[in-house]
Amino acid sequence: MRREKIDYLLPVIVGAMYVLLYVPIVLLVILSFNHAPFFYTWGGISLRWYAELLHSEEVWNTLQNSLIVALSAVVLSLSMGVMLSFYMHQRYMQRISLLFYGTLAAPEIVLAVGLLSLFVYGSLPLGLSTLIVGHTLIGLGYVVPMIYGRLQEMDETLVQAAMDLGASRSYTLYSVVMPFLTPTLLGAALLVFIISFDDFIIAFFCAGPSAQTLPLYIFSLIRTGATPVINALSTLLLASSSLLVLVYTSMTVKKIGLRR
Repeated sequence: MRREKIDYLLPVIVGAMYVLLYVPIVLLVILSFNHAPFFYTWGGISLRWYAELLHSEEVWNTLQNSLIVALSAVVLSLSMGVMLSFYMHQRYMQRISLLFYGTLAAPEIVLAVGLLSLFVYGSLPLGLSTLIVGHTLIGLGYVVPMIYGRLQEMDETLVQAAMDLGASRSYTLYSVVMPFLTPTLLGAALLVFIISFDDFIIAFFCAGPSAQTLPLYIFSLIRTGATPVINALSTLLLASSSLLVLVYTSMTVKKIGLRR
């Protein structure tokens, strides 16, 4: 009897957790189409707040900043991650790979405070450059383990066969190794872009007053008073992030399928 109650109780608990997780998101999307300026009254379906959002210069400026930071973090993380992974692929350097898991294990606010202290100590002005450094550091914590783990799966006989057939090191790198790493590189790029684009804590500490990203802009709107524009902006961010997550998931599934 007790076991039957547990079997019924577990789905109820899981269902309640999903309700608490998705109901606020569903309400956010619905209220973004509400014509009334107050969330507790329904004024009909309208794209009023989306039109106001698209005509806002502040939104476009913050979107540009977010894209610059995210794309820069992707490029720097991938380029540095590939070089570090090749360097650590040597036997006597394999233990260094454990250092890059520290950014994943440490709380993000600890990293943000540490970066802010470093920038202040070095008398570096806070702005897009310091924010790019912070997001690149976060990205390396994901990129290096992914690329290094993929390199560990590579068959060394492929490289040796290419070298025996007369291929140079550079030709072997671009014709054998890089195609093998391409799915992992694309997945890592999408992951770093999503993390950087949606990040708030690092941006709050390292951006400074001169550079504002979309998460910081949403936070400033909430502090001055919540408006339906926030719902519209959050809905667009949710849609774009969900699309990138779906792309990343599909690439991961395809990569697993190719391994099998």
